[in-house]
Amino acid sequence: MQAPVKFRYNAAITVAAVVAVIGGLPLATSAWFVAPILLVPLAIAVWGWRAGTDATVNGVRVRALFGSRFVPWPKIESLVVGERNRVFAHTAAGSEIRLTAVTPADLPKLVAASGEQLSTPPSPR
Repeated sequence: MQAPVKFRYNAAITVAAVVAVIGGLPLATSAWFVAPILLVPLAIAVWGWRAGTDATVNGVRVRALFGSRFVPWPKIESLVVGERNRVFAHTAAGSEIRLTAVTPADLPKLVAASGEQLSTPPSPR
């Protein structure tokens, strides 16, 4: 079985969030009602470490802060680049799923993980 192709955000996001947690400790320990402020960088650290997209020959798993969603390749009709260079999978049911951490430059690698070839429209003459 082929290993999944993983798309993740830069690890610097997680490192920066951990630094923010450490930097916020003196403020959080100064008063009890300020302590929940540490939850924000902590949530960002977990999201930066966990969020992403895994692609196998069976389908695509999109991971978020809480939970994940698996979509088999036969249910994906097209891969579309949207606003701000975000990649979306359009399903046969009409829904649109954002493929976390996938960029337009990653599309050939994503399609190759499915076992298919990337089809490009013919260039105009």
